[in-house]
Amino acid sequence: MKKENNASNFIKKLGITVLVLAVLIAGTVYVFDPFYHYHKPWFGMKAVLNDKEYQCVGSLRNFDYNALIVGSSVMENNNNAWYDEAYNVKSIKAIRSYGATADLCYLVDEAFKDHDIKYVFYNIDPSSLSADAETTYESTGCPMYLYDNNPFNDVQYLFNKDVLMEKIPYQLVNAMSSDYDEGLSYNWAKWKEFGPHMALGLYYRPREVAEMMEETAYRENLEKNIALLTSEVAEHPDTQFIFFYPVYSMLWWDGIVRTGERDAYIYNEKEMTKALLQYDNVRVFCFQNDRDIATNLEYYMDSLHFSPEINKLMLDKIVRGEGEMTLDNYEEVIDGVKDFSETIVSELILPYEEKDMLTYEIIE
Repeated sequence: MKKENNASNFIKKLGITVLVLAVLIAGTVYVFDPFYHYHKPWFGMKAVLNDKEYQCVGSLRNFDYNALIVGSSVMENNNNAWYDEAYNVKSIKAIRSYGATADLCYLVDEAFKDHDIKYVFYNIDPSSLSADAETTYESTGCPMYLYDNNPFNDVQYLFNKDVLMEKIPYQLVNAMSSDYDEGLSYNWAKWKEFGPHMALGLYYRPREVAEMMEETAYRENLEKNIALLTSEVAEHPDTQFIFFYPVYSMLWWDGIVRTGERDAYIYNEKEMTKALLQYDNVRVFCFQNDRDIATNLEYYMDSLHFSPEINKLMLDKIVRGEGEMTLDNYEEVIDGVKDFSETIVSELILPYEEKDMLTYEIIE
């Protein structure tokens, strides 16, 4: 009987110990909450945002802000403070690497649920207009327990060894550092190099020039993506939406001419721009034909990713009203982009061919 009592007491003590440890672990994760799944930063700590797939949706739900900086990886190198100072707002980033319209609209919807948004600054990547109009978070392996509002699967977060041993220490070190800049959320430029050697080295040129596609080749997806964006605009008439097409390098334009996609992309931009400009709370800017930038590979890491200097330059132009399109001029502006791409493939890319500086893709 004594042995049975001892065994019973041991099991009870073990159970209590396990329970206490579980509460301690879950409580630690909840309090520090490095993915901001439950709350904004406590104890006056800075927000440490460096992992968008894990942190973006939580920060949009729980932080205090009234402006959104929306887009793909080319938007990550913005400093939020630039927008805050230019428009007298408190901004936050809604970022998805792929920049697909459906994914970005999902994030925008999350923001609007509990926030009054004054401005949405939205970077339109040309490829996003032809992409499927379905969200890709689950299909690309994102941690859905952070997205689905299901408290029962939060155990994957609350009892996660990597969160406890890696994410929280990283958060604490940066949150208490005087050098950490909250405005540089998700910024990747710090560890990258820019210049012709990088841009050319990462550009694999299609060996053959394909026949140009019909301009309506992506019409079905385009119409769905137009519906997604225009519904955001229509449903939030008190929010000012500022859309813009970013300045990719001439290498990118050379690439889509050779793949035969250029005319379809130009058509998509015209149709999207026309649809957006029907609304009074929309402004649309185009920087794609900024030749001084697009032809200067010093600004680029690859064919489309540019340095933070260009992010700031585009914002400054928006503030000054430069590059703005209207229903009267948008076709002329976008036709000018097409003309620029013709100049690239017929003139501007030739010196790189002559110097054998272009690497052709390997076709098996």
